[in-house]
Amino acid sequence: MSSTETSESVESPQEPPKSGRKWLKRTIITVLVVIGLLIVLIVGVLWWTGIPTKAAGLTAQSVCSGTYVGGREAQNVYDEDVIPQSPALGLVSFSADSDAKTVTAKFLGLVSRTAAFAGDRGCVLDIDADPTAQAYQTPADKPGAWPQGDQAVPQAQWPQGVNKEGLQEVVDQAFVGEGDPEGVNARGVAVVQGSQLLSEKIATGFEKTGPQLGWSMTKTVNAMLFYQVAVANNMDLDAKVVDSFPAGREPVWVAQWREDGREAITVNDLLHMRAGLDIEDDYGILGKVVNMLYNEPSMADYAASQPLISEPGTVFAYSTGEADILSQIAQARFPSDQEYWAFPTTSIFEPIGVTSGTMTTDTSGTWVGGSYLWANPSDWARLGQMMMQDGVWDGKQVLPKGWLDLAKTRSLPTGDGAGYGAQTWFPGDPIGGECKGQVPEDTMSMEGHYGQIVAMVPSYDAVIVRMGWTINKDEFDSCAFVADVLKNLPAKS
Repeated sequence: MSSTETSESVESPQEPPKSGRKWLKRTIITVLVVIGLLIVLIVGVLWWTGIPTKAAGLTAQSVCSGTYVGGREAQNVYDEDVIPQSPALGLVSFSADSDAKTVTAKFLGLVSRTAAFAGDRGCVLDIDADPTAQAYQTPADKPGAWPQGDQAVPQAQWPQGVNKEGLQEVVDQAFVGEGDPEGVNARGVAVVQGSQLLSEKIATGFEKTGPQLGWSMTKTVNAMLFYQVAVANNMDLDAKVVDSFPAGREPVWVAQWREDGREAITVNDLLHMRAGLDIEDDYGILGKVVNMLYNEPSMADYAASQPLISEPGTVFAYSTGEADILSQIAQARFPSDQEYWAFPTTSIFEPIGVTSGTMTTDTSGTWVGGSYLWANPSDWARLGQMMMQDGVWDGKQVLPKGWLDLAKTRSLPTGDGAGYGAQTWFPGDPIGGECKGQVPEDTMSMEGHYGQIVAMVPSYDAVIVRMGWTINKDEFDSCAFVADVLKNLPAKS
């Protein structure tokens, strides 16, 4: 075979035409530019909405509180309390420092927020770690019958007329699907009648005496604390808010209110959720309440900065921010923040035997009076029992007389406002009650965001507590639960 034939039989690879190479290069560049623009757009939207800082703040505050106030494992709190709330929270990582008692959370490793345990103040965002703060210790189970101790009454000693089997079935049924973040997810139930703890049950993985977050049940206790301060300082609850601060203790927003229609807002308007501020509760990621809880150093200042959307005193609109403003008004009456932070313990918790209570503050040092009180189920029951007794405990007047009358005063005579009093719900109210026709008309309740409730029913001399983390609100019907418990209790003679 000739050399010519050999060279012809070998095929050489053919290069693509220059025009094809240019087209491929332009296409790759275009795709990369589009991807880059999309990334920039997504990042821009995230930053504009504040999602990274809010997500990191929520994670840090929640994990810190659940760990150093609630006594749980940090990873457990992250997995069971944080992640189920929103897919965006899956982009947040965290680290816990048990020595410093801090939790740092990072959104995509870029935006970092830290919460630190601060003793009486609970876990607080964006403050320095306090090396002197002693980590919270889960209270010991107090011997003896409730309310002096923590023990429930044996079924053999239950009052006559209690349907033992029926009541136990209702309590057990409440825990079907416990631990499922997509389900009912109950974490604690306590049933009290005649000042006796008949039944208490705690979800697997939770300590009997370990405190749990009450969310908006906090509002009712915050109002009790505020009422104590108001009576002690001869405050007029019908006075304008702008006139309710001691001289030299007014926050900056007071001067702003004096310049517009907010000047007319009274203390009672705040107590009864009819101030008219544009901060009605919305827990969406862009909602003002979420921004207030996780992105504002002073929650009261942020709430007070909102404009009016209705004339003060005319429209009922449930608002966590208005509860936080009450906390700030109370704070101004204390000579020091240390005395203010200790006040929930010295004024209410210790006198009635609440050993698990912690009222968390915001970064500025003001109680988060709309959301952040921690206590275990039997202690929440103590708070409900004390309220139902108009502030009397063991023969002593813990709350000044008149608290219950104030709490039971309707926000408005008609509409939803008829089902709400001073930071207290009336679920059985025949006009505005959310459970009207299902529970007795005299029922009062503290209610929390994820299905927490303390129902106080004077006509049954009963207090019913349910703690949980029910993110899907359709999974838990508080009206039906309270009604089912009452079906198995005798009415008060």
